[in-house]
Amino acid sequence: MTSVQTPPPAPVRTFGASRSTAVAWTVLVTLVAALGVIGCWRLFVATEHGQAVDQASLEGAHIGQGRLWQVAEPVLDVVSVGFIVGAVLFCGAIALIRRRWSLAIAATLVLGGANLSTQFLKKMVWDRPDWGHGPDFNTLPSGHTTAAASVAVAVLLVVPPRARAWVAVLGAGYAGATGISTLVGQWHRPSDVIAAVLVVLAWGALACLVPAVGSRDQRGTPTAAVPTVTRRPVGRTADRVAIVLLLLVALAAGVAGGLGLISTWNSADPLADRTSLLTAYGGGALGIVAVTALAFAVLTAVRRSAVASGLRDGPS
Repeated sequence: MTSVQTPPPAPVRTFGASRSTAVAWTVLVTLVAALGVIGCWRLFVATEHGQAVDQASLEGAHIGQGRLWQVAEPVLDVVSVGFIVGAVLFCGAIALIRRRWSLAIAATLVLGGANLSTQFLKKMVWDRPDWGHGPDFNTLPSGHTTAAASVAVAVLLVVPPRARAWVAVLGAGYAGATGISTLVGQWHRPSDVIAAVLVVLAWGALACLVPAVGSRDQRGTPTAAVPTVTRRPVGRTADRVAIVLLLLVALAAGVAGGLGLISTWNSADPLADRTSLLTAYGGGALGIVAVTALAFAVLTAVRRSAVASGLRDGPS
């Protein structure tokens, strides 16, 4: 009787990038975001015309402010030191439940690094040349926007794969709403808000290095004695849908906001009349939406890359 030969177990395959590629992406995003923060200050604070364009958006926010402020004020009231502390505890609890201390470290890195660096840049590094466009003290980056966006990104880092797409979309919406609310209240100019989002993007990408360079879970390491089943990572499709949705929002808002910004930039006097102020205001608000949506799309992709490189992601 001929015996049936059992074929050897198929090699385990992982979907997505290798570990080195994942690390390279996090470093690249961190550097680009950091350069974007510097560029915001150089263009809209350190130049006279840039200040005029930015100030036009701020003054345009006064138009129709009464009704919008009723919505914007409660959004801004949420942000506080207690809000940040609560976020740290919440993220730590999720990481504890999922047995992923590396993610707790990553979330703390985002919350602490982003908020501390925002205050350091705003108060200790950059000044604001006085060309008669608003107060002569620097307000870039926005502290409120940094706090809101960093909390959203911290939660994005620690939640299970099944929830990540929802958190990415809702987090982008909350961060964007906070940024626009600071503009509605005339607390911050668009460049302040965009710089804050980029600060959080830089720290969020940097924090993804923590799980990306961590060790594999030994329970998930394949051996010759224990055959494994190749399967697609949980949440992969949902992540893609969230990324595409955020990119579409970024594209639509970016095109519309870019046209407004170009019109305002090419104007001899951006502060000339009501139409100019409304154009600057709309362009600035749409610019905030575009950059925020793009930042969360990128972070979702970077976070996914760290997981898809073959690293464990804990219980889903």
